[in-house]
Amino acid sequence: MRLSRFFIDAPLTLGEHELPEAQAHYIGRVLRMAEGDAVQLFDGSGQEFLGQLLEVGKKRVRVQLNEQFAGQAESRLRIHLGQGLSRGERMDWAIQKATELGANEITPIVSERCEVRLKDERADKRLAHWRQVAISACEQCGRSQVPVIHPPQLLDEWLKACDSDLKLVLHPVAEPLTSHPVPASLAFLIGPEGGLSEPEVQQANAAGFHPARLGPRVLRTETAPVVGLAVAQQLWGDF
Repeated sequence: MRLSRFFIDAPLTLGEHELPEAQAHYIGRVLRMAEGDAVQLFDGSGQEFLGQLLEVGKKRVRVQLNEQFAGQAESRLRIHLGQGLSRGERMDWAIQKATELGANEITPIVSERCEVRLKDERADKRLAHWRQVAISACEQCGRSQVPVIHPPQLLDEWLKACDSDLKLVLHPVAEPLTSHPVPASLAFLIGPEGGLSEPEVQQANAAGFHPARLGPRVLRTETAPVVGLAVAQQLWGDF
């Protein structure tokens, strides 16, 4: 039977802990776990903790953590994904899969052809939602560190701030990825559902982004990060 694994958004140590309300509700009311059940917790520090449930109530769950060990090592390739802001499930899918594929930072990018506009309270809610998508992906895939999900950012602002060793932007005409020296860090820019406009691609080129081609077919905005990051991890990371 697979061991239940949960992210706790607070520093963990060996000993007894009362779990936050959200995790307590999920463990007690959704999963219907019981006293004595084994759990594995992580706090994003890279450490993992094994323990047992001491108390499972409707609103209160206590756990005894008895063992601490180093979690799954991160890829030697640090990845910052600039993902064009897209609608609903497409953005969730991109964030989920980028997390599974080892992205360290993800920034939703607002560009010319974006069909989504987020402001104020709605933007805060979406950011919290995306972070939970990444957390759930970490719980499922075994990652011990949760990627940073940045607030949506205008394309030109992100381009100026990006300082990765290798910067790539999708384009139908490009040199093979193997022509680049092995980078320690990678920034990958992917457009929204309508793609990046030609002036935006030129703007990225001027900011040091190299064209990248991922095969002969046009990929959806939510498919491109899966393919791009998988290829990058195969060439320069931990695949």
